[in-house]
Formats: sequence, structure tokens, C-alpha cells
Amino acid sequence: MSASNIVKNIKLSWYPFTLELKHPFTISVNSRTTTPVVLVEIKYEGMIGYGEASLPPYLSETQESVQSFLSKIDLSVYDDITNLSSILSGIDKLSPGNNAAKASVDIALHDLVGKIKGIPVYQMYDIPKLEMSSSFTIGIDSPEILIQKLHEADKFKYIKVKLGSHNDKKIIETIRDHTSKPLFVDVNQGWNNREVALDFALWLKSKNVLLIEQPFIASNINDTRWLKERSPIPVIADEAVRRLSDLDKIKDAYSGINIKLMKSTGILEAFKMINRAREMNLNVMLGCMTETSCAISAAAQLSSLADWVDLDGNILIKNDRFCGVNSLNGNVIPNDLPGLGIQKII
Repeated sequence: MSASNIVKNIKLSWYPFTLELKHPFTISVNSRTTTPVVLVEIKYEGMIGYGEASLPPYLSETQESVQSFLSKIDLSVYDDITNLSSILSGIDKLSPGNNAAKASVDIALHDLVGKIKGIPVYQMYDIPKLEMSSSFTIGIDSPEILIQKLHEADKFKYIKVKLGSHNDKKIIETIRDHTSKPLFVDVNQGWNNREVALDFALWLKSKNVLLIEQPFIASNINDTRWLKERSPIPVIADEAVRRLSDLDKIKDAYSGINIKLMKSTGILEAFKMINRAREMNLNVMLGCMTETSCAISAAAQLSSLADWVDLDGNILIKNDRFCGVNSLNGNVIPNDLPGLGIQKII
């Protein structure tokens, strides 16, 4: 371990790690073959809770910033390690931002507390255990690679397609030549003309596309609201919503939200976001970054509360450090092991 806090019988430690993708991952704003992460462990009375901060470029967090934030945490000031609300509130107040860093501790604490109580995390929140169909994400690529990725997604019910390039229509046509499965499209803020976007949304409806994710830059609320009011398919916020406090800002401009643990600061706030979204009549997608089975298994604890699930980040990488929930068969369901239900791969 590269760093640690040891107080009484609690030890918080972490180390940087680099996830290697099976294929280059291209969206409207960048392309990458790796994703930096920081993996976290909290040791307590012979048990270990595992956590993870995944750091894609748009989060503006780095391995260095995560480790710097983690070094500020002193778990010894809390009397009850199982009081997640109190501990996570205190950690949140240490400094603004650092959402993925905070998520890594939230995930590790949930894993640890589940092990202390001897129950899976979903039972801690009285969440029903259901098998949910996940989508499989396909980045922007050549027709040949798109077809190859479709074969890899053979068992998946839904395909999530990255758009936001000059070849958007060709990408959809190529996919439609090889499958009739329902599609999600994720533009990653790549469109900039609302009339063109509406025309394309009408065309996408005819191609069995179920939703459009983040069509415009997050700050462009006016055009997003305009499109949402006219689009025949739901418009879902991703980059435009991170935490619970963002929902009031975007509720009239989107049909739903994509909740990711790395944005929300972890499981506890994601659970609150789902409940608040339902009160606002917003749809809920549960998504992920490129992550190991640690963070994917954490998100899976909430999966039955979502309308759509996109938890495939662990099967897009070559060097997973954990085994737990996976979506190789196109579905996700938490297991009955305590905590996140994961094991570390040595």
C-alpha cells in the first residue's frame, strides 16, 4: 500500500492502479485505452471493506487528487463505524468536489458494514433483489469494429451506442444492419444544433432507439429543455447531473437522469437521488464508468430501483482486480454474500 491511516483498530489504505480496456474507447470528446483508478481498503477487526475511485477525464480528478483527499480522512473520530450517514457526512465536509474520492470510501464502508452485519448491502436499504438487464456500451468506431463489438454483446438485451461524431447516422445504420435489439444512444454533449437534434431524434425513434443521453453540453439547459419537450424519446441527463443538489436545476429540462457512483459520491447519495428522482417523476438510469467489479458490484446493489441499467464497465477491461457481480450474460443481480459480495483477485 502506498499510504495509510492507522488509528486504534481501523486502517484506511489505498493504491493507484490502471485499468486496461479491451478496445480503445472513443466518445465525442476523447478516446482512451486505459482508465486510472485508486483502489481503497478499510481494515477493521479482521474484515476488509473494498472501494474504488474511477477517474475518466471528464471528472477532473486524478490519482494524485484522490490520494491527497484520502490522506485527510481520520476514521478514528467516529464512535460507530456502522453509522454510515454520520461518517459520510463528515467526509463530505472535508473539502468540496472530490466526488470519486468520496465514492471510494463510501463503497468501502458499505462493503465493510455489510460484512459486520452479515448481510448484503441491498438488504441494508430494503431493496428488492431482482435480475436486471444491462446494456452493453459500444464506443465510436469503424464499421468493422462496431460489428465485432456487436458479436461481443450477443447476450445483451440492450446496446448503448456512443454518438456525437460526423458519422452518427452511419453508426446507427451499421448497427441496424446487424441487430434489431433496442438501443440507447449517448451523445456525451456532442450535438450543438437543436433543430438538427430533433430531426435526428425523430429518425432514431424509427430505429428502435429508447433514449438519448446528454445531447448538448451540460450548461445548455435551454436547448435541452426545448428538445425534451419535442423529442419522441426520453432525454436523459448524465454530465448535467452529479449529486442530489443538481436535480432541482435540471428537472424540467430532462426526462430522467443517469446516476453513477463516481459522480454521486457513492451508494448512500445515489440511493437518495433515486428516491428524489421518483418524487420528481424522472426516469432513472444506473450507469458506471470503466470500473472493476468492486464499483460495479456496489452499483448493482441499487439496480432493481432503476428503469435502465448500464453496468458493463468491468467487462470492458482486461485486468479486473475483483470478482463479484458481472454482466457477461447480459444481466446483473447482486449475490447474497455480505457487503458488496466481492472477492479480491490476487
